[in-house]
Amino acid sequence: QVQLMESGGGSVQAGGSLRLSCAASGSTDSAYCMAWFRQAPGRGREGVAGISSYGSTGYADSVKGRFTISKDKVTNNLYLEMNRLEPGDTAMYYCAADVSRWVCPLWSSPSEYTSWGQGTQVTVSS
Repeated sequence: QVQLMESGGGSVQAGGSLRLSCAASGSTDSAYCMAWFRQAPGRGREGVAGISSYGSTGYADSVKGRFTISKDKVTNNLYLEMNRLEPGDTAMYYCAADVSRWVCPLWSSPSEYTSWGQGTQVTVSS
């Protein structure tokens, strides 16, 4: 398993931007499936964006064109650039990872991941 720690959340007005970071540690494996999930009060955990070891990415329809996921190939740190934020983006955001995998066809399914961070809160006001 790998240890994950998110940072970069905060409160912004609609139309603003935030950059989330996820520091990965504890594994020397070079193959990772990683993703960002979010969970709003009273709702299930939703896959926001995922990235494979090859760099292939996937996005939820609600964030396409606004959010960008990226990963540092050396450190395996994960990032989520969020632009044109909307009140509907308000949620706790979690970083997730599963090592020893090169492809991640089911990136948006929480059951695909064995490691999770503690989350970072994003609040968008109108």
